[in-house]
Amino acid sequence: MHLKEVIFHPWKYPVVDCYPFNLPLFHETKQVTFDSPVTLFVGENGTGKSTLLEALAAACNIHIWRDTQRTRPDYNPYEDKFYQYLSVGWSNGRVPGSFFGSKVFQYFAELVDEWAAADRGQLNYFGGKSLTTQSHGQSLMSFFRSRYQIKGLYLLDEPETALSPRSQIELLDILENMSAAGHAQFIIATHSPILRACPRAKIYTFDHSPIRRIQYEQTDHYLVYRDFMIDRNKYLKQNEEK
Repeated sequence: MHLKEVIFHPWKYPVVDCYPFNLPLFHETKQVTFDSPVTLFVGENGTGKSTLLEALAAACNIHIWRDTQRTRPDYNPYEDKFYQYLSVGWSNGRVPGSFFGSKVFQYFAELVDEWAAADRGQLNYFGGKSLTTQSHGQSLMSFFRSRYQIKGLYLLDEPETALSPRSQIELLDILENMSAAGHAQFIIATHSPILRACPRAKIYTFDHSPIRRIQYEQTDHYLVYRDFMIDRNKYLKQNEEK
């Protein structure tokens, strides 16, 4: 493991009534330990998975490719400050890495095209093809196959968004092979029951406070998918009644 832990400092939080500092689990969680090459963050939307993942990126000096910031009607000056109230611990010194988010990947792919216009050899780092000329799912897999062969810490926010179940299984194989090689560590926020099945992965649930470990078969998404597959008519009938 490159990154071994993140420690929370709630007594230093600047406010308690603005996101993300108003989430109880960020007050009640003392630390999260990373002792597996693959760590999964699970939980419902809005529980703080992506927020912690982005804060980890900032705390680890990992750049997040973003498009130009746009004006919004409700501005929260605290939402990108969370990393300042975290401490990260490394096993053998800081390593490089990357952050993947489905919202920012298209912007990154367009930047790669701009670089390739001046130096087409840039595409060799991503399978030799422009990421923007492939389907969204294909471009993601090209990126994953090439990028994760390099030693580093990799943070992924819902990588399954544009992937078919078969492609998710392929990504699962990449995660297993690259982490088993001993040079790559992955921390992933996901809703996918397929990715959650990654061998040797440790799962943290954000549906409870404090953040705690949970077994694959105990996760809500696994239970929902299992019960739906067993008796989908029951779920469809419940939906009609609503």
